[in-house]
Amino acid sequence: MIPIKSKEGITRMRESCAIAAAVLQRLKDRVQPGISTYDLDQAAREIIASYGARSACYGYQLGSRRYPAYSCLSVNDEVVHGIGSLKRILREGDIISLDIVVEYNGYIGDNAYTVAIGQIPPRVQELLRVTQEALEIGIRHAVVGNRIGDISESVQKHVESRGFSVVREMVGHGVGVSMHEEPQIPNFLDRPKKRTDLIRPGMTLAIEPMVNMGGARTKTLSDGWTVVTSDGAPSAHFEHTVLTSEKGPEILTIARPDLL
Repeated sequence: MIPIKSKEGITRMRESCAIAAAVLQRLKDRVQPGISTYDLDQAAREIIASYGARSACYGYQLGSRRYPAYSCLSVNDEVVHGIGSLKRILREGDIISLDIVVEYNGYIGDNAYTVAIGQIPPRVQELLRVTQEALEIGIRHAVVGNRIGDISESVQKHVESRGFSVVREMVGHGVGVSMHEEPQIPNFLDRPKKRTDLIRPGMTLAIEPMVNMGGARTKTLSDGWTVVTSDGAPSAHFEHTVLTSEKGPEILTIARPDLL
């Protein structure tokens, strides 16, 4: 069952998503050569707390494992769920995906952005551009009366037409009182669109293309969390939380000026 948010739920989602977006923007401003991913994660912890929110990543449980960091910081070939480390120092030419998920007043805000550190190779620049474009295209297809498959198909077509690969092991998802709600939102169409979920007013969806410069295959490192590309090629990740309505899709993860 896909949750449909009430008027009060939507109001609370707007608050949590605005905070998540503000945290992400402020963390982006901290990214620079020479900083460790641990220091970035601690900055995320402090910024989240400054809004009276909590990290929905920290302590997130998967089986017997609990996620040990306050943000997901994924560098170069790390696709998602990278854990901050004092040993991981950002260098000129790196890329880093910042994935911020907060809980505020009982609701979740979820967004991500991949940052280039200084000058990066042209093909990596194109990877970031195409992934961000894919997010924008996917959002445009999150229209009431469409199906989730319309989002998936639009992302896949754009990414693959540019010579990049869509990650298949991880997908977008509904978001609300929990970080992961129905429906799942793949970035590829794995079934006929008519068999995917119908988009109705009041859904809140985390749309998040994860795109590899090389092949689509991934693997998980020994920490049990960090997902990397199998071939060591760079990966990019962009994400917004979106509200569906009769007026069209609305991006909720936009930072309000008063929060910055």
